[in-house]
Amino acid sequence: MKHFIAATALALTSLAAFAANPQVELTTNKGKIIVELYPEQAPISVANFLQYVKDKHYDGTVFHRVVPGFVVQGGGYDAKMEQKSTRQGIQNEAKVTSEKGLKNDRGMLAMARTGQPHSATSQFYINLKDNDSLNYPSFDGWGYAVFGKVLKGMDVADQMAKVTLLPGDVPAEKIVLISAKELPAKPESKTSSKASASK
Repeated sequence: MKHFIAATALALTSLAAFAANPQVELTTNKGKIIVELYPEQAPISVANFLQYVKDKHYDGTVFHRVVPGFVVQGGGYDAKMEQKSTRQGIQNEAKVTSEKGLKNDRGMLAMARTGQPHSATSQFYINLKDNDSLNYPSFDGWGYAVFGKVLKGMDVADQMAKVTLLPGDVPAEKIVLISAKELPAKPESKTSSKASASK
């Protein structure tokens, strides 16, 4: 009986080891973006992002900041450009995530924050190019924590960067994040993809 229990536990552990990383579908008025998250490398940032997804915080928000050749940023403002209430800021994981190979390269998803290192809440951005200046230690000794990458729909992010902009990098037309939902988990093959974005 003990051998059976041990074997069962080992089998479950093996299944867990090959469980796929969480994926979230971002449906925008420009198209869909599917992102893969990395809880092993960025547990705090991923848990924070997924909680906002589960709370439907992102539904109806806009990408309020677009900087061509740099980033598209959203998750904090509604369609009226009113800032949404959030939970308290999270611990900045940029040092750890950088050491584990997650960089602010093209297609990577990262936490936006203020000048305070531990101020990230719901806002996130997608890198439109390799932004080495945002990696730990960056210009302030902290950097910006990467926690996922775009699997599909990078062309959608690129389309966002082509809109007319108002002062302050605000899109003249609303780029709406209609909904964000976690996709059903899928088993991952033993030859899992590396945590890097396609160029």
